[in-house]
Amino acid sequence: MRTTLRPRKAAAKTTALTAFAAFAALTLAACGGGDGGDGAESPASVPAGDSLKGEKIEVAAVWTGPEQENFTKVLREFERRTGATVTFVPAQDPIVNFLGTKIAGGAPPDVAMLPQVGAIRQAAAQGWLKSVGQEAADQLAAHYSRGWRELGMVDGTQYGVYFKAANKSLVWYNSAVFEGAGATEPKTWKEFLATAETISASGVTPVSVGGADGWTLTDWFENVYLSQAGPEKYDRLAKHTLRWTDPSVTAALTTLAELFGKPSLLAGGTNGALQTEYPVSVTQTFTGGDQPKGAMVFEGDFAAVNIAETKAGIGTDAKVFPFPAVGSGTAPVVTAGDAAVALKETKGARALLAFLASPDAAGIWAAEGGFLSPNKDLDPAAYPNDVQREIAKALIGAGDSFRFDMSDQMPQSFGGTPGKGEWKALQDFLKNPKDIAGTQARLEADAEKAYRAAAKG
Repeated sequence: MRTTLRPRKAAAKTTALTAFAAFAALTLAACGGGDGGDGAESPASVPAGDSLKGEKIEVAAVWTGPEQENFTKVLREFERRTGATVTFVPAQDPIVNFLGTKIAGGAPPDVAMLPQVGAIRQAAAQGWLKSVGQEAADQLAAHYSRGWRELGMVDGTQYGVYFKAANKSLVWYNSAVFEGAGATEPKTWKEFLATAETISASGVTPVSVGGADGWTLTDWFENVYLSQAGPEKYDRLAKHTLRWTDPSVTAALTTLAELFGKPSLLAGGTNGALQTEYPVSVTQTFTGGDQPKGAMVFEGDFAAVNIAETKAGIGTDAKVFPFPAVGSGTAPVVTAGDAAVALKETKGARALLAFLASPDAAGIWAAEGGFLSPNKDLDPAAYPNDVQREIAKALIGAGDSFRFDMSDQMPQSFGGTPGKGEWKALQDFLKNPKDIAGTQARLEADAEKAYRAAAKG
């Protein structure tokens, strides 16, 4: 998290938004393979045959349920190709604390999947991580844009391979409710609020919020802030060179309060939202026919996994539109991702990182749905439906101009710990949206403490 994303030019931002608009229109283009990176010949993804027979590899991740099942399919293919034995190790969140305990006990896993940029930098600062090795570096050079490679670097050393990405600027909605209410997809925040009121008048609560999981609230804030304040201030706030007491933060929280301050627009009201975990916030939007508990739910492309559990058809029963533009700003494009890192300098660990950087590995999970790859040479045909293909095209089309999830760039104690820091402050804000000044003061105090501790190592 100590590495800073380089500034982007306005032209590049326009390119990203154009690509995202193409997704929003859901006009499917012809699918085809990538161009092989920068013209380089694609390297072999893993050694052939039983080259790793006898190797035992442990992989730690916080994934559970369908995500764990789908990742395990990727690991089984690696076993088939190499002869290695790979064991999935369930980890607790925050995973950096989990890894610290394992390392202190002398039994770290070989590989870990880190869900925050800050976690990579924190682990590297502790001396826990090993470089990815030449094979994985070759895969990254062939198949990844510079922006995604840089996110896995610390002080010029490549430690991370971003395997799973996310487009976190999406609003999924129940099409039956929209049709019944005569509602249309909003393009601006003002239109979004008007749509919510229209749906409420039809007898359905419009917005489902998973407030029991603080990270969903950071995503709400980041999308509003990026659109309203712009990318320059977004980058400065992420690095804490801009204080949380800044007027731009006041404006973003005031905007959010236009929704959070109206309990009638939230499924279950304020208390219900605070008690609703993220998976439920999604599934309750697509169960109950045309009378669900909520008509819209904001979150990333990965919501498709939870939607699938309800048997709702993606693209028919469940549709999606980009997070609306706020004020005079443009529609935001916020991404996130999970990176594979090696904690042991073994042949097996490095071979697995090389495999995870390949289009072959990405294609296995892509076919299962609820997955987005930053690998630009993954054939879009690998995704299971038109909606996910368009979401993937928007991400790849953004090149290096995307903005990564702000909380994932921050010290984990502030931006990535349940019940603390930004997560807790925004949950308190959801409970009392009138207390904007108090929320800002708490955010700044917690951020100052976290960044000061991170600077000391």
